[in-house]
Amino acid sequence: MTSKKLDAFLSKNLKELREQGLYNEIDVIEGPNGPIITIEGKELINMSSNNYLGFANDERLKEKANEATNRYGVGAGAVRTINGTQTIHEELEEKLAQFKHTEAAVAFQSGFNCNMGAISAVMNKNDAILSDELNHASIIDGCRLSGAKVIRINHQDMDDLRTKAKEATESGQYEKIMYITDGVFSMDGDVAKLPEIVEIAEEFDLITYVDDAHGSGVMGKGAGTVKHFDLSDKVDFQMGTLSKAVGVVGGYVAGKKELIDWLKVRARPFLFSTSLTPGAAAACKEALEIMMNSTKENETLWENSDYLKKGLKELGFDIGHSQTPITPCIIGDENLTQKFSKRLKEEGVYAKSIVFPTVPRGTGRVRNMPSAAHTIEMLDTVLEVYKKVGKELAVIK
Repeated sequence: MTSKKLDAFLSKNLKELREQGLYNEIDVIEGPNGPIITIEGKELINMSSNNYLGFANDERLKEKANEATNRYGVGAGAVRTINGTQTIHEELEEKLAQFKHTEAAVAFQSGFNCNMGAISAVMNKNDAILSDELNHASIIDGCRLSGAKVIRINHQDMDDLRTKAKEATESGQYEKIMYITDGVFSMDGDVAKLPEIVEIAEEFDLITYVDDAHGSGVMGKGAGTVKHFDLSDKVDFQMGTLSKAVGVVGGYVAGKKELIDWLKVRARPFLFSTSLTPGAAAACKEALEIMMNSTKENETLWENSDYLKKGLKELGFDIGHSQTPITPCIIGDENLTQKFSKRLKEEGVYAKSIVFPTVPRGTGRVRNMPSAAHTIEMLDTVLEVYKKVGKELAVIK
């Protein structure tokens, strides 16, 4: 017999989520995750993928993944520190360091694992972490795991950062103080104020940590947000994912060689999880090669992004203040947001609703993620559908 208390807990809370428009239905894609996807036999224009450069189904990456699988096997067979480090893993990390303009880099199994492992490997209960209030959930969890005192900083508020950095430093309570921020914020698409952040960090000797999951492959002609501001030698931790613009799976931290050496002996996900599959590592390496040798996909991404934003804005949608391809259409009410997304899907556009707890209550939005793989014709169809559904639901006039 299973627990009656567990059954009651699940039944009550799932019912409440559904009533409040907060229950997330998981759709299953029948085939690759490209600009057009198939769900339940219906083709939809896909506006919800993080596949910024279209690499997830790129023939060049698939070829390298298959070659590596044939050479090394389908799995690494062990954790990195026992005998799960193959030459392809070292080659990937060397390429990552070149890509991020750092001395070294270490690959993890996911971006979430990076933040869980890297933060807690360096920060502890004797330290403090200054954290932007809109940082990703993996940063929040990584900070909690470290045991450090977490001090929330108002979003992108440099005066608040300076004040709290000064207070934390002058208190004498902490051995080390870190400031951690997303490079690109995933829900609104705004970019961290890295020049000001670095200035404040140098004044108060803060450790700087930039989560560039949505910046790598997008900002700085692909090299990321830190490179966009030419601050590669000023930021201690450059963290990123290999599952968004890179198109595969995994994550990485790039920085000084001593930092990477330390993470390889103290970051728990690195120590206690089997390493990336050889095929994934080889595909990631190929994506990095492509980005380092050409800006073609990056330029197309930005052209498509600008085109979509202009169209949505002219239709009267509130698209916030995004500085990146991330393009939210802010609806507000959770149930209306869910209904809006459902109607888009019925009309052939897959754009997922984002509601609490991912974003604050009352700020529900449908988030659009244009990619280099979209055509202008696809985006024109998206705009026509947005116009129809927006007027039907009185979101626009």
